[in-house]
Amino acid sequence: MESAVLISKSKTDLSILLTLAKKLGIVTHRLTTEEIEDMALINAMKTGRTGEYIDTDKFLKKLKAE
Repeated sequence: MESAVLISKSKTDLSILLTLAKKLGIVTHRLTTEEIEDMALINAMKTGRTGEYIDTDKFLKKLKAE
C-alpha cells in the first residue's frame, strides 16, 4: 500500500486530480482541517521528542517566570 498527500491552492486542480485518481481505481480521501491539524501536531510531537525526562516542578517554574 502506498500513499500520497496532494496540496493545492486551486480547488479546481485538486478536483481534477481526484477525478483522475478515481478513474484509475485509486481510493481517495479529502482531509478535513482537523485531520491536517492532527497530522501537524503528531509531526511536531515526534520532532520534539528527545527521550529525556525533565523535572516537572522546574519546568513549570521556568514557564511561570517567563
